[in-house]
Amino acid sequence: MGAVLSPPLFVLLWSSAFIAGIPGVEAAPPLLLMFARFAVAGALLTVYALVTRAPWPRGPALAHIVVAGLLMQAVQFGAFYTVLGMGFPAAVVSLVQGLSPIVVALAARFLGEAVSGRQWLGFALGASGVVLAVADRVTLPAGGMALCLVGLAGLSLGTLYQKRFVPEMDIRTGTATQLLAAAPAVGLACLVVETPRVSDWTAFGGSVAWMVLVNSVAAFVLLNTMLQRSSASRVSSVFFMTPAVTAVLAWLVVGQSLHPLAIAGLAVGGAGVLLANRRPTTR
Repeated sequence: MGAVLSPPLFVLLWSSAFIAGIPGVEAAPPLLLMFARFAVAGALLTVYALVTRAPWPRGPALAHIVVAGLLMQAVQFGAFYTVLGMGFPAAVVSLVQGLSPIVVALAARFLGEAVSGRQWLGFALGASGVVLAVADRVTLPAGGMALCLVGLAGLSLGTLYQKRFVPEMDIRTGTATQLLAAAPAVGLACLVVETPRVSDWTAFGGSVAWMVLVNSVAAFVLLNTMLQRSSASRVSSVFFMTPAVTAVLAWLVVGQSLHPLAIAGLAVGGAGVLLANRRPTTR
C-alpha cells in the first residue's frame, strides 16, 4: 500500500513547495530563504537520526551523499527559487522541473536503459511545451531560463548520481547530510550575490516552516525511499505530474493565472512527458 500511495503523495507535497515559496521570495532573497530551509530541516533530521541511532555515512559513501545533496538541494533549489523571485510563474518553473525524467532517460548509457522512438517524440513535445510556456514571458530577465535549466540539471544529475553511487543510504542520516551540505553552500552564495534581509518575518517564517516540514523533510524522505525501491528513471517519472498540480495549486491558493500560451505549453509538455514515459505493452 505504501508503494502505491507514495508517488501521488510525493507529487502533492513536492508541488506545494513553489506555492509556499511565493510569499517567501517576496519577503526575503531566494538564497537566504533556501539557507534557512536547509539549515532548519537539516538540524531537525539530525536530531531525529541521533534519537533513533541511525548509522551515519562514512568514507566514500559520505562524499557521494554530499555531492548528490549539493546537486539535488543547493543547485536545484537555489536556481529554481531565484527564478521564482524574478517573477516566473510557479507552474512554468514546475514545468521545466518536470522535464527531469527526459534528462534522466537521455542518460541511457549511464543507467543501462534504451531510449525508444516513442520516447524521443515525447522528448521533442516536452521541449516544445517549455518553449510555449515561456513564449509570452520575454520581458523577464534573460538569464531566467538559463537558471531554470541549471535547476533542472541539478535535480536530474543528482538523482542519477545518488542512484548510481549510494542507492542504499540510510534515509534519515542521508537526507540530513544532504541538507547540511547544501546549507553552507547556498549561505555563501547568498552573501556573495544577495543582500541578506527580511522585509516580512511572518511570511518568511511561514514559508520556511512549510518548506522545512513538508518539502525538505517529508517529500525528500519519500523521494529517497522511492529511489531505494525503484530505478532512477521510474522514480523521476513522478515529476511528469508536478506541473499540472502546481498550476492548480497556484490558481487555488495564490490566484496566479496562466496566459493562453503557458496553458498550451503545459498541455503540450504534459503530453510529451507522458508519451516519453509510456511503456510498450506486451502480449
